[in-house]
Amino acid sequence: MVLARRNLAYLVVAACSHPPAAAPPALDHGLTTHAALAADDDPPPPYGDAELARALDAERAALARQADRVAALEADPAGDDVAARADLEVERRFVAALERCRRAHAGCPPRLDAPAWSYDVDGTADPQLDTPLRFDLADWQRIAAELHGRACACRTLACVDSLGAAIDVLERRPMPEVAGDEAASASITRARECLFWLRGKAIARQLPEEP
Repeated sequence: MVLARRNLAYLVVAACSHPPAAAPPALDHGLTTHAALAADDDPPPPYGDAELARALDAERAALARQADRVAALEADPAGDDVAARADLEVERRFVAALERCRRAHAGCPPRLDAPAWSYDVDGTADPQLDTPLRFDLADWQRIAAELHGRACACRTLACVDSLGAAIDVLERRPMPEVAGDEAASASITRARECLFWLRGKAIARQLPEEP
């Protein structure tokens, strides 16, 4: 019976998490699925409502500037708006996550800043993180948590793609007994959920079967 109620709760969250009709359609982009995934087991964000409100104002301004840039490129016969438009869609989804976080305190990114990030996916150098790349249990947990935070903070498609590649590289490094740690695995799963969602792809969590 408890499991059946949990299944029902998941379905209710998924069914009811659509934004209000007045919200711009472009700001959803898979947000409801991401929010449903995060609502039950994501840790609370390490920031308060005032900090979130300031971040929302700044990101809405950045979104408007990016939209203006895309419009200018579209109006220029020689302009190439493909990359700019892709970044605009990622930025829209990031702003939508902040709006959902403000409204429902669910699906909140772990961090609000835009950390510097550069990774050559075709090179041989390791990704550069703030956490030392050591792969004992404690350091792997910290690496995975940082990857989660960085993934959910992406505002460009290049960030999304390169962080996905970095996760693939680093996830192979810990020994099996370390790689199987539940806390680190949960962080990596959440990081990938953010990256999939920021690309505009749907993610669905498999519900447990009823007994």
